This record gives sequence, C-alpha cells and structure tokens, in this order.
Amino acid sequence: MKKPFRWISDRFSQHIQTRLTGYFLLILLPLVVVSLFAIEKSRDILYEQAVERTETALSSAMNHFDLALQNVEEISTLIAGDPSINELLNKNSTQLSPQSIVDFSEVLEQLSKLVSVNRFVSQIAVYHHASNMLISTNSGGRKLTGEPQQEWMVEAARNNGTGFSYVMAVYPVVGGHTFGSMTNTDSISLIRAMDLYNSERQSNLLMVSFQKAKLLNIIKTLLPSVNSRISLVNEKGEVIVETGSTLEDEVTGRDLVVTTASDYSSWQLTLVQPRSELYKETDQLRLFTYAIIALSILLAIIISWVVYSGIAAPVLKLSRGMKRLSSGELNVNVDTKRRDEFGFLIQSFNKMAAVQKHLIEDHYEQQLRLETTELKFLQSQINPHFLYNTLDSIYWMAKNYDADEISEMVMNLSKFFRLSLNKGRQVFTIEESVIHLHYYVRIQQIRFLDSFTVAYRISEDSRRVPILKLLLQPLVENAILHGMEGRSEGGSLIISSWIEQGSIVKISVEDNGPGIAEERLIYIREELAKMGARSVQALSQDEEHVKDLFGLRNVLSRMKLYYGRDADIDVNSEPGKGTVVTLSIPLDRCRLESPADENV
Repeated sequence: MKKPFRWISDRFSQHIQTRLTGYFLLILLPLVVVSLFAIEKSRDILYEQAVERTETALSSAMNHFDLALQNVEEISTLIAGDPSINELLNKNSTQLSPQSIVDFSEVLEQLSKLVSVNRFVSQIAVYHHASNMLISTNSGGRKLTGEPQQEWMVEAARNNGTGFSYVMAVYPVVGGHTFGSMTNTDSISLIRAMDLYNSERQSNLLMVSFQKAKLLNIIKTLLPSVNSRISLVNEKGEVIVETGSTLEDEVTGRDLVVTTASDYSSWQLTLVQPRSELYKETDQLRLFTYAIIALSILLAIIISWVVYSGIAAPVLKLSRGMKRLSSGELNVNVDTKRRDEFGFLIQSFNKMAAVQKHLIEDHYEQQLRLETTELKFLQSQINPHFLYNTLDSIYWMAKNYDADEISEMVMNLSKFFRLSLNKGRQVFTIEESVIHLHYYVRIQQIRFLDSFTVAYRISEDSRRVPILKLLLQPLVENAILHGMEGRSEGGSLIISSWIEQGSIVKISVEDNGPGIAEERLIYIREELAKMGARSVQALSQDEEHVKDLFGLRNVLSRMKLYYGRDADIDVNSEPGKGTVVTLSIPLDRCRLESPADENV
C-alpha cells in the first residue's frame, strides 16, 4: 500500500501548490486580459488603416491605367480610321514595288509620330495582308513568311471587326511562337482591324503595344516594402505587369491582400504584403507584454512555492510519513532541518516510528524463532531409519520383479530424502545442492522416459558457496513440468552457477521448452516485483492469499527472509525457444549455519 499512499500524498501536495499558484494568477488575470485585448485591438486598427490607405493608392493608380488605356484606344481608333494610311495600304498588292516601299515608309513615318507623342506606347505595328508585310515602328518593315502566322493575323483582324481586344506577349500563336516573339514586344498589345469605316475592308491588322517600363513606373511607387508585391492583371486573370518580391508564389493567410478593380477595363490591381512587416512595431510591443506576463507568472509561482514550502510542505511530509508507517513500512524517517514547531513535531514522529519498528522487529524475530524451533521439533519426530528401511524394502522388491525403472526411482528418492533430512541442516554448498537436485532430476527423467537431458555448469569459484537447501528444486520442477511436458525427445535442462562482479552469486535454471507468452511473462514479473517491494511481515501474510506461482513465491520469500532485500529472481522467456530463471544472491549473505558446518 506504500505506492498508492505516496501517489495520493504527492497528488495532494501538487493540488495545494497548484491552488496557491492559481490564486496569484487569478489576481494577474485582469491585467493580462486587458493588455492582450489592447494589443489585438491596436493590431486590428493598424490593419484597417493600412487597408484603407492601400485601397486609396491602388484606386489612384487604377485611374491612371484607365486614362492610359483610353488614350491608347483613341490612338488606335484614329489610326484605324485614318483615310490616308488606309489608302496607302489598300492600293498596294501582293507584289512589292518601289512605290510600295515608299508608301509603307510614309505609313511608318506617321505611326512613329504617334508613338513619340504618347509615353505609354512602345511601338505601333500594321500587318498588310496583301503583301504579308509587318510594318513596325521598332523594327521597320519585314515580311511574315510563315503561313500559320499570316493566318493568325488575318483571323484576328476578322474576329475583332470594328472592335478591339488585348493580347499578352506570352500568348501562344502557332508553331511554338508567341505573340511577343512574332511582333517583337514584351508587353500587352491592343489589336484591331484597319479601315474601320469600310465594310469591304481588307484583313489588315493594327497592333499598339504598351511600354512595360511606363506601366511599372505607375505601381513601383506604391510598394510599401521590399517583401511586398503589386500585380496588374486583366479580366482573364493574366498578369500584365508585376513588381516586388516573387519569393512566395501563393498568397497565404499571413499576408495583407488588397485588390482594386477598374469599372472601365475590368483590370485589377492587387497588393500583397506580409503581415509581419505591417505588425513589426506592434509585435515588439506584444513581445514586451508577453515578457511582462511571463515574469509575473514566474513571480506568482515563486511566491506560491515560498508559501507552500513554509507551511504546507512540512505538514504534507509528516502526513506522508504517517501513511507509510500505517501501510507496514517500518523504515520511516521524515527528513527535516527546521528548528520551529514543525521541526519539533517531525522529530517526535521519527522517534515514535523508530521505537515502533524496534518493538515490531523484536516481536517478529521472536515469532520466527519459535516457528523454526517448532518445525525442527516436528522434523525430529520422524524416524529417518524407518523411512530409509521402507524405501530399501520397496527397492529390493522392485529388483526381484525386474522393475528396473521403479527400483531406480525409489533409490533416487531415498537418496533425495536422506540428504534433505541430513541432521537438520538448512544450508548446503552449491555443489552439494546440485548432487541432491540430481536425484530429483533423475526421477523425472525416468518418468518422462529420458525425453530430456540435463547439464550442470557450475563454476569453480561458486562450488563451495553455501545456499539454502531445496532452493533450486521448485525452479527445476517448473522447468520440467512446463518445459518438458508433452515432448518425446530433444528436451534440454541446464543448471548454471557463477559469481558476478565478485559480490553476487548467480544461479540459473534454463530449459528449451515452449517458453512463456508475453502477457503471462509480464504478469509474473509484476507479481515478483510486488513481492520484492513488500516488507517481511507482508510477505508472510501474503502466503495465505496467493492463487498461483507457488514455487516462485516460495523461493523468493525464503530468499528475502534469509538473504535480505537485495536477493532477487529474474525470469526471461522467449516463446518457442525456452525460459531462463536466474537467482541473484549477495555473496556476503551466503554463510553456513554454525561453525561446525564450516568444516563440511
């Protein structure tokens, strides 16, 4: 009962200290709650203000983009409907003549003038369907030789009609080519058909490309930090221009994301900024607050511990000692260095426990001697000669009837009892114990028709070590009954002894039987551990209530009584391979019963 009482006492001690700490923390709780609420509220206000400022800046930039789009669209309308440009394009056929070159140069000159007056336009290009010429303000004139490219230009002019559309530079055209590689542009472009006011127009195509650097200049000034990012996307979600950090491809919940859409073009501006940058100053304030809270909690724990150690701890220690004493543990001593009333009370309890232990041990020793004397007296009432003569008569009668197995069993039994009752001795050397044990083993070998063999591995330094008699017989009996039962042959029994580290005598009984199941082995070890933890008085009382493991309990009880608490039994087993039971006995406790025995 010692462990449950100690566990309850420890739990009670922890409960008192926890309550004291809880009272101090309860005092700090309002301050902590108000501080945390103020920090979170300031973060929310900072977030709302940042969103509001960002939305205003993005709206202003979006208006700028809308003006640029309107300007480019007006220029495209002006070019597409210009009679002089359309006349120069329409009068030229598939054959390039010197006059065609002059006409195309005049077209290029007019387009260059329009580029120079608009800072958002990087180039203006016109595709002449009849000659497959691409007239560009950046690269001059060149002929599109690929039929897929020519067909794409014609199809784009027909699909737009009198309207227009926007094409990204990365838009795939044909044959692995993109619109940007075909027109030599890296930005978005407006495309529409030429000769708007002619229903019988040719499939000539106008392309006005934006200047990417100018678009970036509009949004670069809006970047709040190096880790933020601003993207301009079209109605399809395609990124037109983007600036800022691109380390994180995906937006997470830890980022500030603000988006503004244009009612004119359906384009969107999106700013992404890590919240850690936004909350940088408030995070420092929150860190200071956490440090103050942690320091306050630490002080509360220290104060509660001081109060607990000064008042509650000595009372709990005394209560724990009383419970241990009431559970049967005699070696109870409550440590204390106090010189106050609590110290005097604990010292008085220690003196009372020492006196009680002395009285109990004297009474127990007296009872043990009385029982030993009574046992020896009863043993002396048996006439050994009568037992030997009777067994001798049975032996010769079995010999007369040629019952060799019975005669050998009787002979071994006779020798076994002769040594067991040898002048009342309780201690034999290991060598004598093995000789004695072999008679019993031989009886079992005959019983099991020699289905198992036995081997003795006794080290030279352990042969003369005295041990209690009949200490190994229950272990060997278990090994034979549980390990050899049902075997027709191949059984093996090994009995070994040696001295380990010069201070411990080890004796093992090993078999190659079926072994012990894991659950059963755990149960056996737990039961032996419980016995090893009990006092001598509890061991004697336990014998009336056991239901199994009689042999192991008997051996362990005798070892604890005779050799002290350091004596122990270790059981190891592996299913299918066998079981090993090892006795550990302190060498300094192995002694003969009397000086007369030392001459054996």
